[in-house]
Amino acid sequence: MQGPTYRLLRRSDVRVKWGSGFGWLWSAYAVSTYGTWIAFGAFPLIAVRVLHAPAFAVSLLEAAGLAAAAVVAFPLGPWVEHRAKRPVMIAMDLVRFLAMASVPIAYFLGVLSYGHLLVVSVLSGTAGIAFTAASGAYLKYLVRREHLLAANGRFEGTSWVATAAGPPLGGALVGLLGPVVTVMADALSYLLSALAVLRIRGGDVAAPRDPATRLRAADLLGGWRIILRDRALRRLFLNSILVGGLIMATVPLLAVLLLGGYHFPAWWYGLAFGVPALGGFVGARLSARLVKRYGRHRVMTASGWLRSIFPLGLAFVRPGIPGLLTVIIVEGLLITCMGIFNPIYATERLQRTPMDHAARVLSTWSVSSKLVQATLMVSWGILATLTSPLAAITLSGVLLLATPLLLPDRTHFSTPEPAVPAEEATAP
Repeated sequence: MQGPTYRLLRRSDVRVKWGSGFGWLWSAYAVSTYGTWIAFGAFPLIAVRVLHAPAFAVSLLEAAGLAAAAVVAFPLGPWVEHRAKRPVMIAMDLVRFLAMASVPIAYFLGVLSYGHLLVVSVLSGTAGIAFTAASGAYLKYLVRREHLLAANGRFEGTSWVATAAGPPLGGALVGLLGPVVTVMADALSYLLSALAVLRIRGGDVAAPRDPATRLRAADLLGGWRIILRDRALRRLFLNSILVGGLIMATVPLLAVLLLGGYHFPAWWYGLAFGVPALGGFVGARLSARLVKRYGRHRVMTASGWLRSIFPLGLAFVRPGIPGLLTVIIVEGLLITCMGIFNPIYATERLQRTPMDHAARVLSTWSVSSKLVQATLMVSWGILATLTSPLAAITLSGVLLLATPLLLPDRTHFSTPEPAVPAEEATAP
């Protein structure tokens, strides 16, 4: 393995700076992320080609999976918070492995159904939220404060390289062996991730809790209380879920527009979203350097504004080569800005969150984001039916222009809020 991927996965430098524990955590994230992107689009493909599901059912599979996983995962934040994080990560990886592995098994036994895919989508989504909450809290424990931005940059870069490389590789596997094989590859990636987490040595982190105290309804709202109490976290939260929701709402519509309306060949469609992902890797690698030169607030604000401006360029997509180039350029600029913005935003979120409540805040953040995405996907699907996919995509771009107004200003950004006492975070 050569090139950026080889350098990205190399752990020797990481051990020197952050210790081998971070190297194994990063490896776990990398292998599972590559598995996820290799299997990108496998469930809709199985639903259409194997189960002959209609278009509405395919859309419902993605939206319902997101929403149901978010609801099921809602009480997991407090549960993860009071447990050692490594065992939680291993358990969630094993849940995802078993859920995904059940799909090819059911297929070969001839009992695979749409309901089975929906259940697996919910289980894997729920376990993914819990894993993200545990791994984020553990990252804050594992990495010193001054190294958090660079560490988040490593994760962000890995994500974008996987986004660029995974779908083409998965497409080749689908063409040769069928979509079920890519689901099995995704399942195995979670098993490898669990083994990597198992290799981490050293301490762990868990918020103290009285064993006699039972989980209360107020505990479930603790994550939102912490977010809403901190002005910068509150603004980051609203900005991130709205930007993510409006962008994700257009993804199915772009597929309908490009593949159905403009009749792009499948490999054009893959090219349109694979090539721009490399911009995310470049942005993630530049993020820490830009912050060092220009300051965290300035870089975050500039990249936050730019990532909200570029999506409007999709309103000008047309058939043929010009349309393909428009998508590549617009998505490339957008994703480069996201690659710069995301590590800064993730670092600021972790640094402003009390250690004892990091898992709860991250879980609340993921749940809220997925619920908003599912809601906007359905809403924009209805809007596209009443108007057109291009009109709905354009409206999303227009609304995105207002989202940077929610970014923290310099006064919010420069002075972190004090840690939240445990009793205050969970008080009714």
